[in-house]
Amino acid sequence: MLKMGDNAPEFCLPDQDGKDLCLKDLKGKWVVLYFYPKDNTPGCTAEALSFTEHKDEISGLNAEIVGISADSVESHKKFIEKRNLKIKLLSDPQRKVIALYDAKGVLGTTRSTFLIDPDGKIAKIWPKVSVNGHADDVKNSILNLRVK
Repeated sequence: MLKMGDNAPEFCLPDQDGKDLCLKDLKGKWVVLYFYPKDNTPGCTAEALSFTEHKDEISGLNAEIVGISADSVESHKKFIEKRNLKIKLLSDPQRKVIALYDAKGVLGTTRSTFLIDPDGKIAKIWPKVSVNGHADDVKNSILNLRVK
């Protein structure tokens, strides 16, 4: 079970364009790593739209938003185009990274978020996310942790 202060497990997964993104590529930035069950479902769409809406503010805090689900690269690409999303979505069809981050639930992927600091350590964990207000909460957490 991961906890705050642990080193974030390293991974490399393909994004919506089929290009591999590795956690190490984001070293020196805050990383909002969120796991979600399925593209184009109501809760997952609301969450992705909320992160897209807050992207500029979060990016302004030297942070990158990255979503992960078991959906295919093609599914992510269609989801992004259909909803005009401005965030990166990574494909984990074998659910290896999902399992690595304890986001594997009985019925698939558990909606959860990990905030990783610029040194690669887990700064905050939201184990069971409620979509409403979550992107704001993440942004405020980055603001508060940057001050410490």
